[in-house]
Amino acid sequence: MRIAHDSQNLFLNGPAGRLEAILWSPTRSGTPPLAALVCHPHPLFGGTMHNKVVYNAAKTMDALGIPTLRFNFRGAGLSAGEHDKGRGEQGDVLAALDFLAAQFPGISLLLAGFSFGSVVGLRMGCRDARVTELIGIGLPVNGTDVSFLRDCPKPKLFVHGANDQFGERGKVGEVVGALPGDNQLVIVEDADHFFAGHIDEFNAAISAWLQERHPALQPL
Repeated sequence: MRIAHDSQNLFLNGPAGRLEAILWSPTRSGTPPLAALVCHPHPLFGGTMHNKVVYNAAKTMDALGIPTLRFNFRGAGLSAGEHDKGRGEQGDVLAALDFLAAQFPGISLLLAGFSFGSVVGLRMGCRDARVTELIGIGLPVNGTDVSFLRDCPKPKLFVHGANDQFGERGKVGEVVGALPGDNQLVIVEDADHFFAGHIDEFNAAISAWLQERHPALQPL
């Protein structure tokens, strides 16, 4: 998978202070159909925008020519503030969406999140009219309330490891099966929460879904 982008390290204006971020913008000509935001896993357990799953999700989108923004939640990396158990972090997501929308005006936004980032990110993505599509990765259904998804008819892809220790396979299937709208669940066999040894299948699931929805997207 070849990467062709301009990479910019920057700080966003967040509600608790600056948010460390990386924006990848495609160098290919033309207007992309989407711009994407990817949210990282729990910062108290080492989650940052450099997490392998988050990085690979961004890399897959970037390879299709989608501008992609990653950022560190408050208190992670060089971002200001302190962890707020997913409450204040919702404002962090909104700040990142505001930045992305300003950088790529008139373009629909895609929001993806991994683990903690899937809960906080999708909650805000469901509310924000600028976000038209959602990707939930490793949705931690075992111990987290994700009932907000029942009121979200936006198209959604869920990518999940069959052996995910934070989201039992049967339970995530029940959750996704009860949601409104167009929803797709891809189970990666033999994979754990972090898709160790199965990143290629993870990347392929995201790429296939995006290309099915947007045939104009082609790998570089």
